[in-house]
Amino acid sequence: MIEILKELDRELFIFLNSLGIERFDAFWLFVTQIESWTPLFILFIFLMYYFYKWRDASATVFFLLLTFGITILFTGIVKEYVARLRPNNVEALAELIRILQKPSNYSFFSGHASSSFSITTFVVLVLRKHTKWIYVAFLWPFIFVLSRIYVGVHYPSDIMVGALVGTVIAYVFYQLWKVETQQELVETSINQTET
Repeated sequence: MIEILKELDRELFIFLNSLGIERFDAFWLFVTQIESWTPLFILFIFLMYYFYKWRDASATVFFLLLTFGITILFTGIVKEYVARLRPNNVEALAELIRILQKPSNYSFFSGHASSSFSITTFVVLVLRKHTKWIYVAFLWPFIFVLSRIYVGVHYPSDIMVGALVGTVIAYVFYQLWKVETQQELVETSINQTET
């Protein structure tokens, strides 16, 4: 059964990767770089400080960074443990796929998927009561992870598992953030009634 799933994953990867068009390579190489999305990260932080008081916004940014850090750490541990070769490093695929990048570390699961979905999910959860437009932010991880198949470095299963892991970690840290912010509200309320 596992071998059948691996074969389906491989075939889907080859199909999706083959949809690439050379004249769009520069675009996909640009969007696959985390640095390309810096303005979006600045926007996320700005929105937190716009919708929350300074102290609450700072706590929210701290939890966002914690979410990101734990996601990256967990992703790295799993990659080393599973040690799945990236498709760009599989000799049997060399003639079948378009390879635009050649990272040498392991593939399962995608750090681009886990980190982008953890960041976006956390941001959406903390800002959704303030603006429904924040859901548009999910365009980023979708474009970001598609680029990983396009450039030839991740199988679809790497992307799907990474997205799921990132989303779950974000939800856990969102729940911790809620507990922390509610506790601060209670403490502030008690302090105000005592004075």
